[in-house]
Amino acid sequence: MDRPVKAMGILDGIVEWIAEQIMYGLDLINTSVLGALGCDMNTFLRYFPAAKTMYSLLVALAIGLILLGWIWNLFKNYGLGLGIEAEDPVRLTAKAILFIVLAYYADEIVNIALTIGGTPYAWILSSELPSLDFASFNSVLLTIIGVCANGGVALIVLILTLILAWNYIKLLFEAAERYVLLGVLVYTAPVAFAMGASQSTANIFKSWCRMFGGQIFLLLMNAWCLRLFITMVGTFISNPLSM
Repeated sequence: MDRPVKAMGILDGIVEWIAEQIMYGLDLINTSVLGALGCDMNTFLRYFPAAKTMYSLLVALAIGLILLGWIWNLFKNYGLGLGIEAEDPVRLTAKAILFIVLAYYADEIVNIALTIGGTPYAWILSSELPSLDFASFNSVLLTIIGVCANGGVALIVLILTLILAWNYIKLLFEAAERYVLLGVLVYTAPVAFAMGASQSTANIFKSWCRMFGGQIFLLLMNAWCLRLFITMVGTFISNPLSM
């Protein structure tokens, strides 16, 4: 009888240790990864430095596309008698000049939008939350489940801890995906501005604007959900009997 009991005790100790390490890992992720994601492109450039190097090439490409589109649409005015649709030359020229300026200063324009979006993101991250220690979550579960069940308590704790960790990591992966996509939109902004200079490609520019604004909003919502998740865990730890 002593050997099975002793073996079960060793197994419980191993399972409890694994659960505790998982919770310590979540604590580390919470304090480091979430702070690195946001509307600041420093983290994006750290992992994708080529984006900044190729940015000047995209600016030149954007200005070239605008000029080519301007010349082509001016040339189409000669075919008005044949039923070919064309834009007014004065309006077309004004739009070409406007979007050349926008493409050239796209980085500054985008940075203004990122600053505006980054302000509420910083508010969310800096908001005061209940004191939280992820590692203590394991001991709380052991206390509660230990009252309700006999045997295999540590295994049940490990399963619940894995479920909690997996859902939290999924939220972080979603936030990281949003951040990378936002970085792609930021460093391809000049080409997107180039699409707005022509009536035939204006819908592409409008779609980019919607995507850009949508990604900033979704990043804010991801940060809010993660902070809400942490608050839920903190509330549970402070009052375990609420379960």
